Amino acid sequence: MALDLSDEEFRGLAARVVDLASVHLESLADRPIMPAVTGAEAERAFDRAIPEDGLGAAAIDQLEQIAALARAGSAGFLGYVLGSGEPIGALGDLYASILNQNVTAWRSSPSAVTIERALVSGLAEAIGCAGFTGLLTSGGSSANLMALAMARESRLPANEQGSQPGIVYASSETHMSVPKALALLGLGRSALRRIPVDDAFRISVDDLEAAIAEDRAAGRTPIAIVANAGTIVTGAIDPLARLAAVAAANDVWLHVDGAYGTPAALVRPELFDGLDRADSVSLDGHKWLYQPVEVSMLLYRDATVARQTFSFTDDYARSLSDDPLEGFSFFDESLDLSRRFRALKLWLSLRYHGLAAFRAAIAADLEHAQLLAALIEAEPDLELLAPVELSAVCFRWVGGDDEANAALLQRVNARGRVYLSNATVRGRFSLRACFVNHRSTEADVRAVVSEVLTA
Repeated sequence: MALDLSDEEFRGLAARVVDLASVHLESLADRPIMPAVTGAEAERAFDRAIPEDGLGAAAIDQLEQIAALARAGSAGFLGYVLGSGEPIGALGDLYASILNQNVTAWRSSPSAVTIERALVSGLAEAIGCAGFTGLLTSGGSSANLMALAMARESRLPANEQGSQPGIVYASSETHMSVPKALALLGLGRSALRRIPVDDAFRISVDDLEAAIAEDRAAGRTPIAIVANAGTIVTGAIDPLARLAAVAAANDVWLHVDGAYGTPAALVRPELFDGLDRADSVSLDGHKWLYQPVEVSMLLYRDATVARQTFSFTDDYARSLSDDPLEGFSFFDESLDLSRRFRALKLWLSLRYHGLAAFRAAIAADLEHAQLLAALIEAEPDLELLAPVELSAVCFRWVGGDDEANAALLQRVNARGRVYLSNATVRGRFSLRACFVNHRSTEADVRAVVSEVLTA
């Protein structure tokens, strides 16, 4: 079977896929969030040999089975920090795949490069970081890796001779991607100083300053502070302005891991005072901007440092233009060479709905979290385990130990009405609801409590 398709054949197949997608979206509310399937059953459904002769249009038929055995992103999905897959963004993703642009340099795709740069600049301004530049990445982990590579190269250059020992500081609540990045950069996980947090799970600035002073006195070199703008467990926001002052006083890089929380600056900018004083900021569009994965963003104040860190070009990739627009190359500021057109889904989604619609959806999520916290505090059988600063709510059943709460979580999720995740809060097993779902309503918030009590 030839790889090329006739126009008629493509139109028919595309219509079939769009129809299946529409049926899936229409039926989300009626689907159990977690499919009742075992690992062995899923393997039997899909563990089939690649056919020597193509199935043709029949290959499309299995998409229904894939949807049936997938987790449904309905209004009651409140697990992890995963966006709800806004449909206009999904259409942008489809069209981006049809165009199949390699967004590596302007000459490779003028429209895609121009749109990504405009999107990054516009979102930077919208969250209070006007003048920052940057680019899109696959996820927050890669954004944090690149930011810490820039921090290392700006303080202890390693590109030519290899890594030198340097110290990075973050709170005990920092994301797992940070120690992973330090390992990959050759600094080592032991280079991470985990600083204690206060009762609101924000980094202790006094303990941070003491740790930096201790390391300097011992002859070690501090290179970066990683601040949280929405920790992955409780949503805590570190005191960014104070951390910016500490970073400036000690000549260290300040990276703000805002993969989860930074979009809330569109609604509550006062919570993010000092964000514009960071050297770099990460933000995940596939979290609280509701986009299909993968679309994350790395912002940085100084593109010169990005080029210093990542620029290494062989002659075959060298730009022949001196024009500042037409000669631009993302690969001079990025870990990646090949890059998909990630910007199109978010750009299209923002243009279709407008920024005000995103502000309203984020504001609703913030209100939902506060409502759930109030419902939990009013219920004698439940206990709130952490302050609710953004949209993550950590709680537990007071009638059982950690093992009983873990079993309770499994029963809640198996019922399929709501889906929660787990976390550990000060050593205690926690049920966790995180509102980054544009489909969620007040009824879904109230269902969390009723489902937990029923289970």
